[in-house]
Amino acid sequence: MTSYDAVVYDLDGTLVDLAVDWGAVAADVREVYVDANVDPPGSGLWDMLEGATGYGVATEVEAAIAAHERAGAETAPRLAHADELLERTVPVGVCSLNCEAACRIALETYDLTHAVEAVVGRDTVPERKPAPEPLLETVDRLEAEPSDTLFVGDSERDELTARRAGTDFEYVGDGPADVS
Repeated sequence: MTSYDAVVYDLDGTLVDLAVDWGAVAADVREVYVDANVDPPGSGLWDMLEGATGYGVATEVEAAIAAHERAGAETAPRLAHADELLERTVPVGVCSLNCEAACRIALETYDLTHAVEAVVGRDTVPERKPAPEPLLETVDRLEAEPSDTLFVGDSERDELTARRAGTDFEYVGDGPADVS
């Protein structure tokens, strides 16, 4: 077992299972585009999020997604790795593709806030996973080095983020979850 100076967790699918109907989120985001009288850059949620800035609807798209995530964080079932997080003796962070507010709500709901020293969500830094910047920002806030940090997640996107950031990576469960 490797010893680490810090451990960073993904949120959704790792610490909690956000109670979000992603189909409903995509429908709400499509509606933002319709209201702006522009065609979305694709039918997938992440395509619409990525293209939002170019269409001048980034604030509205982010707000639509974040509203669902915040609500889902309030009722998200807690997963086993949340208990593991509490047992860590090194600084712990959360780096998520969910908005920072949803991360904080989920941590507060399950009394995990005191055990987490840094939270970086989709809206905390300009780049999003799988870009390395969110994870590197989390590691920096923990005053650790990427090479001495473990990132725990549930998706291939998380694994790619870790590789790009230069941290070690560990899957929860049996391996990658679908990131589509």
